[in-house]
Amino acid sequence: MNSPKAPPATLATPEEAEQQFYEALQHGELERLMAVWGDDDEISCVHPGGHRMVGAAAIRASFETIFAHGSIDVRPEKTSRLQTMFSAVHSVLECVQVLTEQGRQTAWVISTNVYLKTTLGWRIVAHHHTESALDAGA
Repeated sequence: MNSPKAPPATLATPEEAEQQFYEALQHGELERLMAVWGDDDEISCVHPGGHRMVGAAAIRASFETIFAHGSIDVRPEKTSRLQTMFSAVHSVLECVQVLTEQGRQTAWVISTNVYLKTTLGWRIVAHHHTESALDAGA
């Protein structure tokens, strides 16, 4: 017997939504990650080197594939924020630890996260990554 799904938590600030987003990535928690996303049909996500995904189903499927290989060791290092009453844009320098044939390396990724204030609080509506660059000595 399935228990009823709990309503998503109200996220009081874009920073709170962003924290939940990155913690969900770090722990490979798909439901927690998807709870941060808005419910608009036009939400979008672009992974490094990937194509643009539109809609919750496409975004969910992409993260299911990613999490099938484990969680993502990603930490937001520097964030530049622009916020209005109902929207926020964060430009984030992410530090991603990756395993390669040469061992553990650090990839730096620049990400843009767009948030809208909804009746359920702040939700991410767009997440866009640039290509990553590896630091060989990290």
